[in-house]
Amino acid sequence: MTDTLPEIRLEDSGSKGRYVLRSAAGDEAEMTFSRAGEHTIIIDHTEVPDAFRGQGAGLRLVTRAVEEMRAAGKKIIPLCPFAAAQFRKHPEWADVLKS
Repeated sequence: MTDTLPEIRLEDSGSKGRYVLRSAAGDEAEMTFSRAGEHTIIIDHTEVPDAFRGQGAGLRLVTRAVEEMRAAGKKIIPLCPFAAAQFRKHPEWADVLKS
């Protein structure tokens, strides 16, 4: 089902940012983050509207952040309950988890 989701966009304002999926109808699924220094981001919120429910949108957003932070050699602090749950379900992400 995730093949039908739109492309994830990164909106970055320097100290804060978000990964967003926007539907043709204008619905947005988002995962917001804040920077905690040069090498760490804090995932602070994930929101998936009903239009995206059951399609893996939230997981795709967190996965994208994990992939980008891994490639950049950075770490993630998952304060958002959804993101924290995904880190528990994906032990292969331990290399980007800030301990």
